[in-house]
Amino acid sequence: MQRLIANILFRAVGWKATGEFPNFQKAVVIAAPHTSNWDFLIMLLLGFYAKQKFYWIGKHTLFKPPLGFVMKWLGGLPVDRRERQNTVSQICRFFEEKEALSLVITPEGTRKRTDFWKSGFYHIAVQAGVPIIFGYADFKRKTCGFGHYIMPTGNEEADMAQIREFYSGIQGKFPEQFGPVRFRPQSPE
Repeated sequence: MQRLIANILFRAVGWKATGEFPNFQKAVVIAAPHTSNWDFLIMLLLGFYAKQKFYWIGKHTLFKPPLGFVMKWLGGLPVDRRERQNTVSQICRFFEEKEALSLVITPEGTRKRTDFWKSGFYHIAVQAGVPIIFGYADFKRKTCGFGHYIMPTGNEEADMAQIREFYSGIQGKFPEQFGPVRFRPQSPE
């Protein structure tokens, strides 16, 4: 029923969902390009299409009453960033606690153009031992769905080359706001 509703809604606005969600109980799902507020709605519908409950990370203050219940119902997971805690470790605990968890992350971290992706999604997948699924919304072709997936090897350069290749032909709602698919080079220490 969920998939039927999602397909009807996608067709009503001229979109098409493609690809099957890989058969994983736990995964990090990339949501890219992230250039508009519409991306959240599209990924929510993709969750219905894939018959998956998608989770997302939010600042812990979003989960206080009265809206906290709604945020959790929508798949929100609270992360406390007040103290100098390792956010990746906090998120990995969710993977340990839940039987099934498809965590959607926008690696750009903002709808504005950035020169580098945030590497948190990658480190979460490596530490939790889960695959990275490539979710997308291509506004040029009006298609969205799931393409490829990888099991991260720990070799960031090689893994990012695969991710970059996949997203090279995909266009966000505001294409000028989709920056390069790469991590910030680490300074030698």
